[in-house]
Amino acid sequence: MKTTLPTPDAPLNIGTRGSPLALAQAYETRARLMAAFDLPEAAFNIVAIKTTGDRVQDRALREIGGKGLFTKEIEEALLDKSIDIAVHSMKDMPVEQPEGLVLSTYLPREDVRDAFISPTVARLADLPLGAVVGTSSMRRHAQLKKVRPDLDVIEFRGNVQTRLKKLSEGVASCTFLAMAGLNRLGMTHVVASAIEVSEMLPAVAQGAIGIEQRADDVRSSEMLAAIHDIQTGQRLVAERAFLAALDGSCETPIAGLAEISGETLRLRGEIIRPDGSESLSDEISGPISTGAEMGLTLANRLRARAPEDFFDWML
Repeated sequence: MKTTLPTPDAPLNIGTRGSPLALAQAYETRARLMAAFDLPEAAFNIVAIKTTGDRVQDRALREIGGKGLFTKEIEEALLDKSIDIAVHSMKDMPVEQPEGLVLSTYLPREDVRDAFISPTVARLADLPLGAVVGTSSMRRHAQLKKVRPDLDVIEFRGNVQTRLKKLSEGVASCTFLAMAGLNRLGMTHVVASAIEVSEMLPAVAQGAIGIEQRADDVRSSEMLAAIHDIQTGQRLVAERAFLAALDGSCETPIAGLAEISGETLRLRGEIIRPDGSESLSDEISGPISTGAEMGLTLANRLRARAPEDFFDWML
């Protein structure tokens, strides 16, 4: 049976958070679907949904529930059919989806590196002793403390624009953002320097856009298949298996990155104590088709090397 495509009278509803970056990701998804099926913009409706994570800005995420706070309301809209598909930053996604929903599609992955943002210095190493650094990421907090224990790391919640405003007001000397988001927003001019992954391994799935749908929605499945990036999906299978095996969320200091060369997938992983006092890292390589198994193996290797109390902070 031929797929019934959306029309201006019966548009495909695309759910997203309402930040400028989230909207840019939804617009990219719409543009790819328009091109794939030769559809007008009016055949799509962007639905901005405010999540708990967006509403509560005065507390750290770990204090109010962690990663699912950026997805719960959007997934509820999918389940009640208020929207047809949902566009997410994959690093915000829990490793498990609610029953009836699937992450079926990934767009081509952007730059995975972290960006160092400072109005005064070009590199992390140039920060003066005891400088104040703003970040809401426990991973970045721990990685910073590992290399610069002298730094004063403070909570820095909010979207890209909010964090840059805080920086301009002198709340902190620097902050860190994802290069991917700044590229998508056309804001790379704010970057003092991009940090190589050998210096700061990124969050699992950083730079990737995922699209979630109802598992039984045949039209969405068929349409999204046309814009799915296979290699991004292969990389995320390994990274998210690694994260899942460590019971990780965006509020645990875990980093991971899978890269593909030819038929080989290389997966690097790191776990860090929140205060940066200890970190463990390792890597594994193998056939692309064994990405999930490699993720589990790498996680188990790190667990085996970790002291008995290393994961107590995850409880």
